[in-house]
Amino acid sequence: MKLKPLGARALVKEVEREQTTESGIMLPDTAKEKPQNAEVVAVGVHDEVKVNIGDVVVVRKYSGTEVKLDGEEHRIVDAEDILGIVEEG
Repeated sequence: MKLKPLGARALVKEVEREQTTESGIMLPDTAKEKPQNAEVVAVGVHDEVKVNIGDVVVVRKYSGTEVKLDGEEHRIVDAEDILGIVEEG
């Protein structure tokens, strides 16, 4: 199933995080913070959303509306909730 966000919104999928701490301690789901890094899957009005599909972005911690597409969790976030693009290097 595909979903195209409307207006100044983006559809993002959370990027998997490490399940253990640096010292090797496994973290249960209840101890983890809500992830802030996400991959952009689709964008609405591209003039207003300054990211591209495939970009890894940092979003506000509890922003957006959670949706399930093809069994996977996604979030629809407003453009103002995208804080930056993660760049390699």
